[in-house]
Amino acid sequence: MAELGVMIEAQDGLDWDLWRQIACDADRLGFASLRTSDHCFSVFGVTDRHSLPAWPALALAAEWTSGIQLGPMVSPMTFYEPAILARFARAVDELAGGRLILGVGAGWYEAEHEAFGIPFPTTRERFDRLEAGIERIQRTLADHPLPLVLGGHGEKRGIPLAARHAAEWNLSGTDVETYRAKAAVLDESCRAIGRDPAEIRRSVMAPFLIGRDQGELQQRAARFARFMPGMEGQSAEDVLSGLRHRLFVGTPAELVAQLRPFVQAGVSLFMLQHLLLDDSDSLEILASEVIPEVQGL
Repeated sequence: MAELGVMIEAQDGLDWDLWRQIACDADRLGFASLRTSDHCFSVFGVTDRHSLPAWPALALAAEWTSGIQLGPMVSPMTFYEPAILARFARAVDELAGGRLILGVGAGWYEAEHEAFGIPFPTTRERFDRLEAGIERIQRTLADHPLPLVLGGHGEKRGIPLAARHAAEWNLSGTDVETYRAKAAVLDESCRAIGRDPAEIRRSVMAPFLIGRDQGELQQRAARFARFMPGMEGQSAEDVLSGLRHRLFVGTPAELVAQLRPFVQAGVSLFMLQHLLLDDSDSLEILASEVIPEVQGL
């Protein structure tokens, strides 16, 4: 059985009213997880969009919801002292009644570090900090352990790190063939340290665009073109053509068909990036027409 979650890019136009609506909708509609990014400004290069910081947003979502899992996807270790991050996470988990999953990463978005005066070390140094930070977090949370989400494609450090510490391993922006290859590396990394690979939940993160029919799908494609830099002025058909190889795109039946090979490859959670933040109807469609089908795969 597979499940769907809602992933929000909090730096790309999110405000408190939208966040409350999304959190309450995701909880009410039966999504498995609600996660928010942890960035300082848009990852699409638009620096004037409204943005919410991840941890205050998660604390409020813990109050607004009652059943859905919550977490950051992911908090970069370059932003935090690990023990302080652990204290944030524990506080939100207590507020949520044990529903937090803690996503951590090495940090990758150099532009935001430069803009906000945050040091951006080399890749090796950032992964050293991540590895040491995970160990510090686990010591800090020894009496209140939290499941960790780790991602990454890297076969030398990222995937072996997930094999040692992750409750969930997430891969983003990938196709089924790449996913299978990386998952095999994770399995082997687990076996090398004596861990059962089945202990680690497998998730995939990707944007989606859905419509009940082609007409509705084209309407959303036109909205997406206004949201995404570089797509302004493109026709709906051109937008859809350009997105189909990068997003889950289509009618409910088409989305299910696109998700099925990933489920067959071992994915049990899809964190779908909900980029059109005020489009609550998209979540309604996913809940009523996609979740039941995916749960049966």
